[in-house]
Amino acid sequence: MARPLLPDDLWATIAPLLPPHPPRPKGGRPRVDDRAALTGILFVLRSGIPWEMLPAEMNCGCGMSCWRRLRDWQVAGVWRRLHQVLLERLHAAGEIDWSRASVDSASVSAKKGGPATGPNPTDRGKAGTKRHLVTDARGTPLGLVLTGANCHDSPLMAPTLEAIPPLRSGRRGRPRQRPDKLHADKAYDAPVRRQECRARGITPRIARRGIERSDRLGRHRWVVERSHAWFNRARRLPVRYERRADIYEAFTFLQASLITLNQIKRFC
Repeated sequence: MARPLLPDDLWATIAPLLPPHPPRPKGGRPRVDDRAALTGILFVLRSGIPWEMLPAEMNCGCGMSCWRRLRDWQVAGVWRRLHQVLLERLHAAGEIDWSRASVDSASVSAKKGGPATGPNPTDRGKAGTKRHLVTDARGTPLGLVLTGANCHDSPLMAPTLEAIPPLRSGRRGRPRQRPDKLHADKAYDAPVRRQECRARGITPRIARRGIERSDRLGRHRWVVERSHAWFNRARRLPVRYERRADIYEAFTFLQASLITLNQIKRFC
């Protein structure tokens, strides 16, 4: 039997985060059920089909109804909050490995342009978006930032670290937000990057140009490359078809939540 697109545990987590339905004093057509709309959103995320081709047999409403729900929940901050809640669940179980973190980026083609895009130097200057990601030692996505593909990795290291939400474990004490060490490749090799790490209490492990041997560079950083591959399993993400940056960001954080949920099932 095929696994459901929207498992019960994911719905039980996201349902309390959804905003209340807006009042409709003049009536109108019945509103599409939230769970049905989320199922349609997940189907588009995983299959990559256009919104207008969402199958009517799924009873998720039309594609534009699901698109508007994705947009409204993005404005309400649902997707970022969902990711944080799942990270806190993993942190409370002691299954986030803060001993080592890895940071890296991946560029995707942006077919329709729009905000948070730029000429991709690795794709003949075509419009693209870059995903900056930091993960723990097991590849769990902790923080991410989206920029144009022409943005260099190095200045985005600090904003990516700041994107890690403070995680409470359910016990007394301050929430955790910083890893012990940070591994990065030679693109981040600059004294100011090491200073930014030390200012946050993080030990930098950044490969040095002309010094580090190439055969040892990926011993700890391969997990972030694998996490980028996990993101690209959602076929709506390897190529950006959304002109609006907020819609693509919503899809990206939803996939980050699905990856984190898989980590919970794996380790908890």
